[in-house]
Amino acid sequence: MQGITLYNQFKATSAVPFLELAAQAGDHEAQYYLGEAIRKSKRYMTPEAKNAYEASALQGDIYSMIRLAGDTNDLCVAMGNCPKDRKEPGEWRKMALDTASVEAAKGNAESMYLMFRVTGDDKWLEKSAKNGFSLAQFSLATKYQEGGGFFLLPASRLAAVERWMKASAEGGYPPGMMGLAAVSVEKNDLESFRLWNEKAAASGYVEGVFGYGSYLGEDPSNYGFKLDLVKSYALLSLIYELDGGGHVRRDIEDVLPDIAKKMSPEQIKEAKVFLENWKSSHPPLSFFPDKL
Repeated sequence: MQGITLYNQFKATSAVPFLELAAQAGDHEAQYYLGEAIRKSKRYMTPEAKNAYEASALQGDIYSMIRLAGDTNDLCVAMGNCPKDRKEPGEWRKMALDTASVEAAKGNAESMYLMFRVTGDDKWLEKSAKNGFSLAQFSLATKYQEGGGFFLLPASRLAAVERWMKASAEGGYPPGMMGLAAVSVEKNDLESFRLWNEKAAASGYVEGVFGYGSYLGEDPSNYGFKLDLVKSYALLSLIYELDGGGHVRRDIEDVLPDIAKKMSPEQIKEAKVFLENWKSSHPPLSFFPDKL
């Protein structure tokens, strides 16, 4: 869906018209993302955003319920005089808990993660990770990296970080792929680093594409990548086409001209052909932001 693609490229304002079309057709996910796009564009919870979340939540979307549960700044909530037909944040929180609890009991790993987001209880994060939800696995690995959890030995903590980053990466979560690549560098396992950086790039993850494209243009490469100026130029040009999404063009402007200086006009043409082929055979660029 074009609207979600644009939203995931940090182009919330541009995403709104596309999301509105799908939301009007009753798509609960589009309604959630419409609420997100409007809220982030305006930088506060507007009535339009709230309406989108509510339409989504009433279709059972737990993400929208959670977002509405956090909307405690509404004046009517503070005054205690909200319309009778309108649920207050506490009611949305209960609905989110009840809905996620039912699904979690069925073994739904994503719902287990949402139980964690509502309750803050780490046991749900661990359950979700153990049941295969790759975002939870990445979050658990990150938590351990940042000093969370209890480990008798530093080596045990590092092993747990690697275990969960690997699970997340193998589950297809691009930030997990780059997380595992970072772990690999710390172990001086450059072969693994190259593998997962390339996989992250192939997924469309902006961080992965930028890293992979940059490394391919280095001579010599610090990480053992084989010099490929054509592919380097093409991948960095791909990110340049984000046109401001995530403010990454500034980074590309620092790197791309240096790559171009090393290339012949024929190589530039070849890179443009490679770029078009890449776009037609790979997912669109995404920052893969956490849905919540």
